[in-house]
Amino acid sequence: MAHLLVVDDERSMREMLEILLQKVGHSVVAEEDAGAACERLEHEEFDLVVTDLRLGQRSGLEVLERAKALHPHTEVLMITAFASAENAVQAMKLGAYDYLTKPFKIDELLVVVEKALEKRALVRENVQLRRQLGDRARFAGILGKSAAMRELFALLDKVAPSRTTVLVTGESGVGKELVARALHEKGGRAAGPFVAVNCGAIPEGLIESELFGHEKGAFTGAVAAKPGLFSEASGGTLFLDEIGELPLAVQVKLLRALQQRVVRPVGGLRDVEIDVRIVAATNRDLEQEVREGRFREDLYYRLNVIGLKVPPVRERREDVLLLAEHFLQAFAKEQGRPGMAFSRAAQRALLDYDFPGNVRELENVVERAVTLSDGDEIEPDTFPAAVRGASPTFAVPYAGALSGVDLPDDFDLQAWLDACEREMLEKALERSRGVKTEAAKLLGITFRSIRYRLEKLRMEGGGS
Repeated sequence: MAHLLVVDDERSMREMLEILLQKVGHSVVAEEDAGAACERLEHEEFDLVVTDLRLGQRSGLEVLERAKALHPHTEVLMITAFASAENAVQAMKLGAYDYLTKPFKIDELLVVVEKALEKRALVRENVQLRRQLGDRARFAGILGKSAAMRELFALLDKVAPSRTTVLVTGESGVGKELVARALHEKGGRAAGPFVAVNCGAIPEGLIESELFGHEKGAFTGAVAAKPGLFSEASGGTLFLDEIGELPLAVQVKLLRALQQRVVRPVGGLRDVEIDVRIVAATNRDLEQEVREGRFREDLYYRLNVIGLKVPPVRERREDVLLLAEHFLQAFAKEQGRPGMAFSRAAQRALLDYDFPGNVRELENVVERAVTLSDGDEIEPDTFPAAVRGASPTFAVPYAGALSGVDLPDDFDLQAWLDACEREMLEKALERSRGVKTEAAKLLGITFRSIRYRLEKLRMEGGGS
């Protein structure tokens, strides 16, 4: 149940709104003038204020300004019989959620009220999520409040202080490098360097030199001696990502380095002592690789002294919104759009999707949504089709609609897109029997979005 303030100097309208909003389950307080409403706001916080624009000699904009000054997260809905573009723009600039013109349809009012209250609830949830982004749900930059992540944090806390070799496993995109960095930052080597190398990204002929270094003249192009990554990471941590990609010949030398704590540069005659902690990572099943002869068994056991498995996103759904909020804050700040939030529908879409690309895919989805969103509230229509839950079979007829057709010289892309949009709107309205809220759900867009599209294409939208 939400707490609402209704302000209207017309008694019949005020009482109608009060009864209507109480009937749908809200607690409602009514005032007839701006002064009384502003006084009420001094002592009471409301989830939503519904105010007329003209209140006798005073303006509902006063109520709007006072509400936002005292309670920034309170939503305000303006209603008026004297609509003008100037008034609408001013109200929205002052922070109004929306602007309805009398006479309005009851269903349309209720939809807007519920949407405003949904946004208010989302703001509360976002505040809670931001609190959870503190130390309780964070370990050296890794976010998570799920049982699986709390267990991982506990293991990291125990393992970090030692110099024991650690093998981090998990699917692509789960954040294995973040785990390696956490081990480094929380351990006794935080003051030393953290050096990361992707073993699969270095050509096979160069990887030995990259890891162990080389002497001048060791091979063509070696015009000077060069220390390897083991030496560069001295006193710190060397993170060997995609360790399963390491050639067998180099695996032998890595095993020796781990066992004897020395490396021999390519072309060198003497061993060089090393002081480095090794953290390796892979998304491969190394036990299977050992069985099939692609990875040395002795090296596997030497690396897997401590094994840490990072769970995929589908096994830690409690963390999805926490991670999404973290990325939303970062990208919204980067694009100069603070105050953005996910709608309920967007949250549901994120929670229902498995994210096969894990945290990396979730980050990309949020960045795309921030970029494509027109307003402060992110809706599912800014997500890729897979995240929205759109059926791939539905898109098949349209994906190849122009296949085999030559592009005319006078082709008008916008006109063609408008025609497609019009057709889909007509089909949705037909299936929903003219009810715009239902049609919007069928199309995966918001009520405000469908209303805008209908007005843009000058279509009759039927009921609300």
